Amino acid sequence: MKEFLIEVTTNIPDGTEQAEVDRRRAAEAARAVELIASGHLVRIWRPVGESRSIALWRADDEAELREEILSTLPLWSWMTAVVTPLESHPSDPGRPAGAH
Repeated sequence: MKEFLIEVTTNIPDGTEQAEVDRRRAAEAARAVELIASGHLVRIWRPVGESRSIALWRADDEAELREEILSTLPLWSWMTAVVTPLESHPSDPGRPAGAH
């Protein structure tokens, strides 16, 4: 699978009832657990003091990532995302020995 770094900002539409926000956030957390178990969501961080998140994802390609994975997130319609495809760096300390 290929790796992608994704920066996401969630913008809740004005006038959205708190119950709907809470429902979607709970569903988002449950979906994240499923995506972790399937190997798609690898790591996720939130910069200190910010509402955006940065995550490492895996998918066969960017189309699968966007159309079959990210689109299933309950908050996706409220999100803006920057997707950056990644490749291995020759000096990566986590790179397996002998990998090219």
